[in-house]
Amino acid sequence: MSVEKKLFGMMPTCENVYIYTLKNSNGMEVEISTYGAAVVSALVPDKTGEFQDVILGYDDLEGYLKGDKYFGAIIGRFANRIQYGKFTLNGVEYNLAQNNGQNHLHGGIKGFDKAVWDSKIRKDIDNSVELCYFSPDGEEGYPGNLYVKVTYVLTEDNALEIHYKANTDKDTIINLTNHAYFNLSGHSSGDILKQKLMINADKFTVNDKNSIPTGEIREVEGTPMDFRTLTPIGQNINSDYEQIVFGNGYDHNWVLNTNNSAQLKAAQAVDENTGIVMDVYTTTPGIQFYSANFLAGSDIGKNNTVYNSRDAFCLETQYFPNSINCSKFESPILRAGEEYNHKTIYKFSTIV
Repeated sequence: MSVEKKLFGMMPTCENVYIYTLKNSNGMEVEISTYGAAVVSALVPDKTGEFQDVILGYDDLEGYLKGDKYFGAIIGRFANRIQYGKFTLNGVEYNLAQNNGQNHLHGGIKGFDKAVWDSKIRKDIDNSVELCYFSPDGEEGYPGNLYVKVTYVLTEDNALEIHYKANTDKDTIINLTNHAYFNLSGHSSGDILKQKLMINADKFTVNDKNSIPTGEIREVEGTPMDFRTLTPIGQNINSDYEQIVFGNGYDHNWVLNTNNSAQLKAAQAVDENTGIVMDVYTTTPGIQFYSANFLAGSDIGKNNTVYNSRDAFCLETQYFPNSINCSKFESPILRAGEEYNHKTIYKFSTIV
């Protein structure tokens, strides 16, 4: 096991950006950038013993500075969408950037994905790196000074653990996630339509045409949203089911059956070609499955790979989108003096 640090590039402000490489004794490697606290790559063994980089991304810092798809980044303060960029907390209305049509998306114009995070190698946790970010009161319209800490750990059983912690001096809202784009055949292998997915959820949150939850929670049974057993991602992705039409594919939140426990499997993805299996565990109540519908072919990634629509999938663990404005949903409010504390695990193995 080892952690290596090297220079990744320099910001226009002359601030250095670093890459940390975590390695375990099985040969698995994960690269983490201090820009956006992003997962840049993950080399995972396949069924033949070859290693596949299963994360979409860029070769250099310039790619991340120009990119707008949130590749591998930590998203905050609030992942996903907030309707009209408005919410009320303690009787005060807050107005956020409307950077997704009329709605607020992924923390705004300059979210956590566009920040350079402070970093250090943790001495008390094997094979880990800690990234910290201070979000001042009023940043992107959010209340409260927020202190955020994200720790990545690569374990000996080929699991990438992400530990999220935060505290505030004023009541605020928070919903952190990681926006990694996965392709279990390798980042440059094309579409993921034959890869299979299981989501441990009997229900999902229904969206309007702008991908904002209406407040309705609907059973997946009898719909293309049913992933309770391993199902090819492409099986129903072009369905005329209204929810699929609205999202141009999958871009929805599922209500997990896991009762906020990281001991229970939230999702599983399988690629029979490489034999790579990815199991997901989380302490959050929801997971956003996004089938990369808006990768446009204009995204040139690692090794000059052209990333097209549906060349990856995201499994973003989260509070439900727009949860601050839906009383039926678990609250994303973080009170002053309390701690935001969540964990997500992406564990890799191969088909036996």
